[in-house]
Amino acid sequence: MGHELHIDTETGRVSMMYVGEEPWHGLGKKLDKPATAVEAIKAANLDWPVIKAPLHTSLDQGKRLLPLEDKYAIVRGDKHDKVDCPVFGIVGSGYTPLQNTEAFQFFDDIVGQGAAIYHTAGALGEGERIWILAKMPEGIEVVDDDIAEKFLLLSNSHDGKSSVQIKFTPIRVVCHNTLTMALSRGPTVRVAHFSNLKERLRQAELLLGIINQRFNELGNNFQAMVQKSIKKDELVKYLAAVFPEPREGEGPNSSRFQKSLQRCRENRLWASYFFEVGKGNTARGAKGTLWAAYNGVTEFIDQRETGRMPEKRLESVWFGDGYFVKARTFNLAQEMLAGRLN
Repeated sequence: MGHELHIDTETGRVSMMYVGEEPWHGLGKKLDKPATAVEAIKAANLDWPVIKAPLHTSLDQGKRLLPLEDKYAIVRGDKHDKVDCPVFGIVGSGYTPLQNTEAFQFFDDIVGQGAAIYHTAGALGEGERIWILAKMPEGIEVVDDDIAEKFLLLSNSHDGKSSVQIKFTPIRVVCHNTLTMALSRGPTVRVAHFSNLKERLRQAELLLGIINQRFNELGNNFQAMVQKSIKKDELVKYLAAVFPEPREGEGPNSSRFQKSLQRCRENRLWASYFFEVGKGNTARGAKGTLWAAYNGVTEFIDQRETGRMPEKRLESVWFGDGYFVKARTFNLAQEMLAGRLN
């Protein structure tokens, strides 16, 4: 399955909505005011259910159908009787789907009815992965007017391969960079799709009672970065760790190795460039700091990375290679603050 934004084959609608300023990828339906859960799910073209359809095998040249024990296809409930209905995944009887409407309701329950601002929502591929980005009240002031707004990103997969995930995703206002933390530092709540899914989601709500505490910790981390001035050799060391050179497994003269090495070095140059002149990085207080180095990488990944169409870059930024690079970048910044970056 592809990872681009889902486009309905019947209506031609892109499965995405956003509120306010047009996102950097320039896609989706714009809403002029903060959306309710009902408005957001409809605008993002996500107002359809998923069902577990029993699977059968054909016998006697199609004359008989034999049910397959404990095998179900996850499909869209509004298209399951159509020939071109996509199959999101194959699951067992213990799998419990989380409906798109339930995912939105979950945010309302956590944040409070009307308190979360649904900033963007949509679907990837054929609709097998959906996401909701909700803005929380207030923000994190890093230095002067350099603000990081507090967002929660919920993603849910209908393919049976991954759990429901909720990530802490601050966004730097001055440049719209997404400042994602590493998974190992606990920014993600995961809930598996089993028979007790809804009960586990309620338990997750208790875990999410520490949302403000986590964001306070993030604010402290960001403020520590802005207090850390870095020299040229420290920047070189930092970016070398963020973008490590490929291993010579195929030989240093192989074309694949040389392309990987060239891309690695280009990535470092771009990140160094944005450290110097990136949005917000020339401002008093941020210039020449670890905060600027960190945002040099995030701006490159979010806004400028070459070789990807905008819709594919969105998938990378939130769920793929870009996400993990930024997670590593944050971890390495903490290592540098602790004096452990070799």
